[in-house]
Amino acid sequence: MKHQAHGHHHDARIHPIHVGWSGLTDCGPFRSNNEDAFLALAFDSQTVRRLRKTGSATLADEDCVFAVSDGMGGAHSGEFASRISIDQVTRLLPRGFRRTAGGTKQGYVEILAEIVAAIHRDLTLMGRSYPECAGMGATLSLGWFTPGWMYFSHIGDSRIYHVPSGGPMSQLTSDHTHVGWLRRTGKINEREARTHPRRNALQQVLGAGAQFAEAQFGAVPCLPGDRFLFCTDGVVDGLWDRRIEEVLLSPIAIGDLAGKLVREAIENSGRDNATAVAVEISHG
Repeated sequence: MKHQAHGHHHDARIHPIHVGWSGLTDCGPFRSNNEDAFLALAFDSQTVRRLRKTGSATLADEDCVFAVSDGMGGAHSGEFASRISIDQVTRLLPRGFRRTAGGTKQGYVEILAEIVAAIHRDLTLMGRSYPECAGMGATLSLGWFTPGWMYFSHIGDSRIYHVPSGGPMSQLTSDHTHVGWLRRTGKINEREARTHPRRNALQQVLGAGAQFAEAQFGAVPCLPGDRFLFCTDGVVDGLWDRRIEEVLLSPIAIGDLAGKLVREAIENSGRDNATAVAVEISHG
């Protein structure tokens, strides 16, 4: 009875909540390697299973997690960093499922904070131990879907967007950059933020020599008809918010959404790796 506190557990059996998704990552025309990674998982207290790039699942006995990570560092350590982040999530989640028996928001945030700390510790240790990994780091934007709620953790400049069935779209995460702060506080507009010379300078990240990883945590109710987008900065580089919202509100099937956004972002910008995971909540 793990979701009892929100009163969703019983309803979930009668009216199961379905989650549909699609995920795609592309290194773009100018990069030889892909430092982005994404994750789609279903898990319970015993097992965790990797989900395919597109599909659907029911949130009756399992929860789902979707995440994107953008790695950084010399040689191939950026690729390695995003993979380590994703692997740690996979390893630590089943233990977390057992411990959220009460179903309180606090319980979820605690587990997500532990996962963030574990990744930060790993990347920091490797960055110090191996010269070729010096400065290796990663962003992580992750959503944990349970009946009725999505709990999220975020660090860096990847993003999570939320679009209820009639709109409008909101960006749930804050970009951990000075430029992101300027934009949030209304000092610059979206156009200025996109061309700002320091737009990629991260203030918070996992690893990369940062002493502390100060992640953002949150929870949003999720209802049938809601869509979510997890994406790296390569997608944002190529698409204005207005366009992202337009695509997410369009009748395009969830299975095609990630591909549409990634391909369009690369056609428009193409300077970076681009990764998207689109998620839709429905009554099946």
